[in-house]
Amino acid sequence: MYGALLGDMIGSPYEFDRGKKTKDFPLFVRESEFTDDSVMTIAVAEALMKTLGKDDVSVRYAVIRSMQKWGRRYPYAGYGARFIYWLKEKDPEPYNSWGNGSAMRVSAAGWLCDTLEETRRLARLSADVTHNHPEGIKGAEATASAIFLARTGHDKEEIRAYITAEFGYDLTRTCDQIRPDYRHVESCQETVPEAITAFLEGKDFEDVIRTAVSLGGDCDTLTCIAGSMAEAFYGVPEPLKAECRQRLAPDMLAVVDEFEKYRK
Repeated sequence: MYGALLGDMIGSPYEFDRGKKTKDFPLFVRESEFTDDSVMTIAVAEALMKTLGKDDVSVRYAVIRSMQKWGRRYPYAGYGARFIYWLKEKDPEPYNSWGNGSAMRVSAAGWLCDTLEETRRLARLSADVTHNHPEGIKGAEATASAIFLARTGHDKEEIRAYITAEFGYDLTRTCDQIRPDYRHVESCQETVPEAITAFLEGKDFEDVIRTAVSLGGDCDTLTCIAGSMAEAFYGVPEPLKAECRQRLAPDMLAVVDEFEKYRK
């Protein structure tokens, strides 16, 4: 989970194309704060931990209630307009979104399961409570699958091959090819492949983060997704974990600590 949270925090000052599309930038500045990406990552992690081994209905219900609880607790974290309305509803329904929110909050699903099949099931369930468009579900499943494969010893070419075959994303472009024309866009279709490419090109955890931020666009979410994969492949340096913890509220830290116990 640290990879996703750090990606969000480090990318947040440069969202909306505010960066200079370079890998040379300070990792942490005064504005390096968590956003809705982190809040919902924690919400989904809490729900999935509580419902491991349970049926689809139970998982969906827990995800909805956890997301609403955390969203209402942190109402100014930067949610989209439609999601804000969803957070307030008594019996919220999915709204056919293909936005990248389904992918940025899914990282826990990649860590908590023993099989790729179960990983994809939890990813799908966590997405379709809001993002039930096929592209929204695909983005979540692809992200969680990459995390599962990375943490279970698969190399990057195996991960690339699986994601391409199963989800049809174009992973042939390099970051140098993506970067010049890439702009702020909030769809899974134009965020998840770019995040995976940044992960595949990165040489270590920090390099993945810097590469993702250098692409620009919706780079808190893009870097959140890339960072979640990088953690599974490389681990996270302890100094970066410490920086992350300093920027989280106590209730969020409690879920992170519980998740670390589950993960191990």
